[in-house]
Amino acid sequence: MPDPGVQQQLHHLYSHHHGWLKAWLRKKLSCQHTAADLAQDTFVRLIVSDKTPLPGQSRAYLTQIAKGLVIDLYRRQRLEQAYHEWLLQLPPIDIPSPEQQAIALQSLIQLDKVFDQLPARVRETFILSRFDQRTYSEIAAQLGISVAAVRKYMLKATQACMEQL
Repeated sequence: MPDPGVQQQLHHLYSHHHGWLKAWLRKKLSCQHTAADLAQDTFVRLIVSDKTPLPGQSRAYLTQIAKGLVIDLYRRQRLEQAYHEWLLQLPPIDIPSPEQQAIALQSLIQLDKVFDQLPARVRETFILSRFDQRTYSEIAAQLGISVAAVRKYMLKATQACMEQL
């Protein structure tokens, strides 16, 4: 629980900027419900971060958090759309149950976050290996790196995935 001074600052921020932030998000997203959700999520992130903006920088700080949440929302929507398009290509007998679909989608979202945090070369190496079915030698030649570097990058990517799951 934040100390009373921080609680008072958070209360002030919320009471003076929540309406403005929600209106700003509504304009960006064209959906009042999603805007309301992201406005709340912005303040939750602020509380969890245990940081408060400097005086005079409140709106800029809140906007920065909200923009990150909007980007996360769009990424998640694109991932969900791609997953649903993939499901449509499956024969009806192979379509997973709604519960299995939800689990798979949640796993994809978690892995997407992991991949986003990996260095570009590590991410590219992993994708070439696992999704394009390239051999380590082919990846090394394509990226202009050694096979040992491919092994190292694959280990790093695999470890990151395992830590997340």
